[in-house]
Amino acid sequence: MQSYRFTVYGQMVVAERRDAGWQAFLPGNDGKRRPADFVIPDWVTEDGLAQYLEDLFHENATPRNGGVAPLA
Repeated sequence: MQSYRFTVYGQMVVAERRDAGWQAFLPGNDGKRRPADFVIPDWVTEDGLAQYLEDLFHENATPRNGGVAPLA
């Protein structure tokens, strides 16, 4: 299983590749995570994941919260 972490307009998002699809999670401050309320289609590649999240959440942009950035 491959896991990718992003900040998406100020919100942390974890996307995990499982079998042929994606599962997205929103991690909490307590170390737990909950399933995200959006779907990442299985045709989105690892290289296209940041762009997909940008397209999906661009309406959440403000001058202070930036955009979509991968986390190490």
